[in-house]
Amino acid sequence: MIVLDTVPDGATLFKNKHSLWKECAVSHVKTPEPRQRPAWTESVRAALIATVVVSIVLLAFAWPTVTSKTENLPVAVVGTQEQIDTVTEKMPENLPDIHPVADREDIVNGIKTREVYGGIVLGGSPEILTASAASPVASQMLTSMGTTMQRGIDQQVIEKTTQALQKITGALSQGPSGLAALQGQQQGSGQQAMTPPTVKTTDVVPLSEDDPWGSGLAIAGLPLTMGGMIGGILISTLVTGARKHLLAIALYGIFGGLALASIMQSNFFANWAGIGLGIAATASVIVGLSSLIGRAGLAVGAVLTMFIDNPISALTSPKEFIVAPFGEIGQWLVPGLSGTLLRDLSYFPDANIAARFWALIGWVALGVVLTLLGHHKNESSITGKDEPEQPILHHEPRHPHTAQHSTAARYGATGESVTETPDADGTGTADGYGANAPQRA
Repeated sequence: MIVLDTVPDGATLFKNKHSLWKECAVSHVKTPEPRQRPAWTESVRAALIATVVVSIVLLAFAWPTVTSKTENLPVAVVGTQEQIDTVTEKMPENLPDIHPVADREDIVNGIKTREVYGGIVLGGSPEILTASAASPVASQMLTSMGTTMQRGIDQQVIEKTTQALQKITGALSQGPSGLAALQGQQQGSGQQAMTPPTVKTTDVVPLSEDDPWGSGLAIAGLPLTMGGMIGGILISTLVTGARKHLLAIALYGIFGGLALASIMQSNFFANWAGIGLGIAATASVIVGLSSLIGRAGLAVGAVLTMFIDNPISALTSPKEFIVAPFGEIGQWLVPGLSGTLLRDLSYFPDANIAARFWALIGWVALGVVLTLLGHHKNESSITGKDEPEQPILHHEPRHPHTAQHSTAARYGATGESVTETPDADGTGTADGYGANAPQRA
């Protein structure tokens, strides 16, 4: 006969029975296997995503070119209103935005201050004034206008010559009397043989001999844009802390501007300042966005810079050719400001350069403000959380003989009685156990 030292109570038997039934139920339940997608769906999804991305990139860069229109080009004209109307009627519709001026000197001043792209002098000495440094595209269009004017003048000369020949032929048919009458008419009207005027073309602000097509300035705009973007991403990734961010942006503007200005022409220090401000402005905004909204700020800054700001910067064509008002808006975003400022510093010192400098400084200041706001936000999120209060346990002295114990504290898992051993200070713990191991009665 087997004698049990301890008799399990009803609660223990119920618990063991419940666990046995639970194990039996679980053993008969089949776990469904995860459904696997076919391998080809991942390939299709990747191809579709790549197609969408490349389409967006192509659309961003091609949209300004596809939608551009060769119209509203500011051109100054010297001449009478009748002469101006005659010339504009022969030009394509809406091509020139005519600005009547008093004389040739006004045209030259307007070109040097970037108010107009060129001018036309009408009258006895026709002339076309261009500025290839302002825009090679606009310069070529004005030159073609001069060619059209010359053809018109030549056509008029041909028509007058034809009329004169017809009169001479008629006079010859009448004999000597007819010739005498024709000579009398010419002397009475004062007509003399005149050399037809030739349309002269003058490039007021030409491009450098080292860059006769202006490709250097157009290409320099992309390194300025990408340089600022890459610098902002690297600073946001490699540097932590608001002060370190601002110091890195300042140093990047100095060193990056120095490197790019060393390969540009004209005033070295002015180019250094302009290029440094340009790349610092882009980097500052990207760092600020990253500080404010996290890693997503890097993507937002890169997309805004490359796919929105850069395509409407008008680095390769006049801003008037871009669909309004995006052409004008692009001139006040960082890529447009940087490219136009660099062109003005190189060729147009009389232009309003100060406004573009202050605009770039404003973009740098915006990036600094975003950086400080993001840093303050991060500090607040770290230090502003209330730490959970720790519960304070008050231990009241109890005599071991008068302590009240619950059934769960007085009996162990085997049903044996457990007595509390007092701590060194004469107190017990809440669970019935003292500092020493429980003693079995």
